[in-house]
Amino acid sequence: MTAEKIYIRAAGSADILILSDLIRVSFRDVAERFALTLENCPKHPSHCTDEWVKNDFVRGAAYYILEHDGAPVGCVALEKANPELCYLERLGVLPRSRRKGFGKALVDHVFYEASSLGAKQISVGIISDDTELQLWYQRIGFVEKETKEFAHLPFLVTFMSYEL
Repeated sequence: MTAEKIYIRAAGSADILILSDLIRVSFRDVAERFALTLENCPKHPSHCTDEWVKNDFVRGAAYYILEHDGAPVGCVALEKANPELCYLERLGVLPRSRRKGFGKALVDHVFYEASSLGAKQISVGIISDDTELQLWYQRIGFVEKETKEFAHLPFLVTFMSYEL
């Protein structure tokens, strides 16, 4: 990854269309791999709408867009749950731009932003059976905390955390 070719910026309401598209496309292969459809998992990010992103902003989530060579290729959201805890959400990198360090750059940016908010911990929820993603998060310092079943989801969710 060449630092001078990437730029991470705060996103605003003018970026809603870009964000919803980045999220949908970035999560499409996950939906295909785990057979997640609009019918069995309507809240999966592969079905993200402009309204979801708009509601995230209203709820207080902050979005960041990573641009490579001037084009948006990834994004992440950060939501402050309480004074000491932030949630990392909607981390997505377009398939053609993966394995270049962009996801890690976005996570590092979230670490910085969460620290500046006074948070002590970052939490993320992932599909339990996505072992590749779980290993990726572990390599950057996240620790598995618990796995839960939710009636509205066709998979178990593993929660991982990172101490700032």
